[in-house]
Order: sequence, then C-alpha cells, then structure tokens
Amino acid sequence: MLLPLALAQFICSFAGSNMNVMINDISQDLDTTVQGVQIAITSFLLVMAALMIPGGKLTDRYGRKRCFTAGLVLFGAGALLCAVAPGLGVLMLGYSILEGVGTALLIPPVYILTTLLFSGVAGRARAFGAISAMGGVGAAAGPLIGGLITSALGWRWAFVFQALIVAAIVWLSRRVPDPLPPDPTRHFDTRGAVLSAAGLVLVVTGILAADNSGWLMIGLMAAGALVLLLFFRWVREQERAGGEPLLSTALFQNRTSNLGLVTQNAQWLVLMGSSFVVAAYLQVVRGYNAIETGLIFTAATAGLLTSSLAAGRLARRRPQRNLIMAGFVVTAAGIGTLLAMVIGTPKVWAFAPGLLLIGLGIGLMLTPSVNVVQSSFGDDLQGEISGLSRSVSNLGSSLGTAIAGTVIVAGITKTPERAYGLAMVVLAVVALLGLAAAAFLPKPGLPVAGAPVPGEP
Repeated sequence: MLLPLALAQFICSFAGSNMNVMINDISQDLDTTVQGVQIAITSFLLVMAALMIPGGKLTDRYGRKRCFTAGLVLFGAGALLCAVAPGLGVLMLGYSILEGVGTALLIPPVYILTTLLFSGVAGRARAFGAISAMGGVGAAAGPLIGGLITSALGWRWAFVFQALIVAAIVWLSRRVPDPLPPDPTRHFDTRGAVLSAAGLVLVVTGILAADNSGWLMIGLMAAGALVLLLFFRWVREQERAGGEPLLSTALFQNRTSNLGLVTQNAQWLVLMGSSFVVAAYLQVVRGYNAIETGLIFTAATAGLLTSSLAAGRLARRRPQRNLIMAGFVVTAAGIGTLLAMVIGTPKVWAFAPGLLLIGLGIGLMLTPSVNVVQSSFGDDLQGEISGLSRSVSNLGSSLGTAIAGTVIVAGITKTPERAYGLAMVVLAVVALLGLAAAAFLPKPGLPVAGAPVPGEP
C-alpha cells in the first residue's frame, strides 16, 4: 500500500526539480528565455500551492482514492502534452496547469491515507519517512535523472518518463483501500477556494515582477495580502454562521502545528531555491550541459537519501524538535559552504560538499516536520490539515524558485558571481528563520497546554 503513495510523492517532487537542468535546452528549442522557464517552474509550484487546500477538502466529499486516481490521470495527460509542446504556452498548459492541478488532487490523499493507515509516532514516522524520502529524492535526483534523459534522448522524453511512472502508480494503487467512505453531502466552499488561490497567486506573481518593476511588485503583493485577508474574514463569517468554510480556524490554534508548518515552508523553500540557483549558475555561467549539471546534484541526492531513510530509526531515538533543529543547522552550513567554496573557484568539485550538507540537513527534518503537523489533529481534520500542510510546503517551493530565482536571474548575465552570492545569502536567512521556528517547538516532556499528544487522535 505504501509503494504507490511514495511513488506519487516522488514523481510530483521530480516534476518540480527536473526542469532545472533543462533550462538551456528548453530555452533554445522553444525560443524562450531563462526567465520564461523560471516562470513555468514557479507557476507549476504555485498552482500546487494555491489548489492544495481545496484539493484536500475535496477528498472528504469524493473520497481519497477517487481524488488520488483523478489527480494521476490529469498529471499524466499534462506530461504527455508537454512532450509534444510546440511552444512555451503549450508547455505551461501541460506542465504548470494540468500537472499542477493533478498534483493538488493526488498529494493530499497520500498524506491522509498514510495518517489513517498507520498509527503512533514511530509507525507514522516510518511511513512518512518512506514518503518524505521519495519526495526528497525526487526533488534532489530530479536534476540527475532529468539530465540523463535530456542528454541521451532530449528534454521531451523527461515528460514521457513522468507519464510512464504515473501509469505504473495507477496500476499499483488499484488495491489501496480508502478507510473512510466519501461523504457527497459535504459542503465545498467555492468562494473560499477562489479567494485563497487568488491571494497566493498575486503574492508570488508580485515576487516574480520584482525584476521588471518595483511598484508592480508592491502593488501585486499588497493586492494578494488584501485578498488573503478577505479570505480569512470569510472563514470567520462562515464559522460564526454555522457553515463549513474551506479551512477551519481550529487548524491555526495549535501552536505546535503552526511552528511545524513554518519549518515545512522553510525546508522546501531552501531545497527548491538552492536547486534552481545552482542549476541556473552551472548552465548559464559555467556552460555545463544537462547531464553535467545533473551529476553535480548527485551529492545532494546522496545526502538526502541517507538521512531520509534513517528517519524512522532517528524518530525512535531522538525528539522530533531536535531533529528539525539539527537539520536546519546542517542545511545552513551547506549554504555557507556553497558560498565559501564556489565563488572564485572554477573547480566543479567545489559544489559537492555544500550540496551534500544541504541534502543531509533537508532529509533529516522532512519527516519530523510532517509528523509534527499531521499528528497534531484527529481523523476528522486530516483532510484539511493535509491540504494545508502540502499547500504550505509547495508554497515554500514556489517562493524558493520565485525569490532566489529572481535574485539570480536579475544579474546572471552582468554580475553572475554577485547574483549567485546574494541568492545564497537569501536562502541562508530563510534557513536561520526555520531554525528559530524549530527552537520554539515544545521540548520533550513539555507538551503545549490543550494540544493533542503527537501520534494520538
């Protein structure tokens, strides 16, 4: 039962990172720019983030298994469309829209089913460890696998590979049970879904506009903040009237979960941001091709796989708070190493130590953060918290590509070393903010008053 769920997380994470090594190939083939590819990647991640909460809510109404399968079908169709795309517009339709919507439908069921099928901190840690490991490996190994496919067959075959994996998941998941029956009478908050999605889109679009116009950036981000404010006001009004809003305010009243969400956002922001920055620097500045760029990321893949696979064992021996804090410390050290060893050094091996440390650090804390959040609520809120959790994580991925990507793209042709250094400094600050949030998680033996014990409904 766990294999198709883990593979689903793998292919969605793979789709978010393998494009990084195809920047030059896609730009030349589709007659676009590095910024065009960045917008496609960011849009894919943003669609996931914007629709993950509604996607989690739909699982209650239509069933977790049905949403999972529908998401896979949409994802596969998008991958095949990308494989034959004649231009950037069609590529974005298949990749950013269809694959993004498909991911938003299929990922919440992965975490809901895992939470329902496994119980206890250790049991869930092993299950989430396998899923998080596959997700992390998909993100870290995406450049390597994508580079191999692109160099051997062409970038379009990377999307054919995605479609084949999706077909395998559909076949493997045919016997995965849905522990809870769907409830067709459950209300779906359409207005809340539109407001939340519009707010997130405006905020991230504002970040992407920073390189073109400062006033446009401020205007879009302010508009996004206003729409999100209207969304939360609508949620409160619905709850006061006895309705069922898109999100329950109870999700934000658990201090442990809130801090866990902050750490999730920071982890994926750093992982996807560093992946895009290093890949863009290697291809545009150093002139490396897809396979050479992918091979350099092997260090990050090895580190992430090593620490992720040990997640279950570490969860039994160490408090989750300590694992998350240690992960951020190691990740920040990796970013510092990339700053110290890469600038002014022509040797390709200079990237390996920093990427290895980033992989080890991210893999060390992915599972504890997910377990902290999911285990903070009972079964009745799993649909909502799963959607919120995945939305926050994918928003982090989108922000990583948008913020760090915008910084490096702005100066990659004129002052590449400076642009690379500034982008890495931004990611280091995010890692330190994540460490600060983790430090406020409850210490072992000191649960938050009124909060559920992790691992217990």
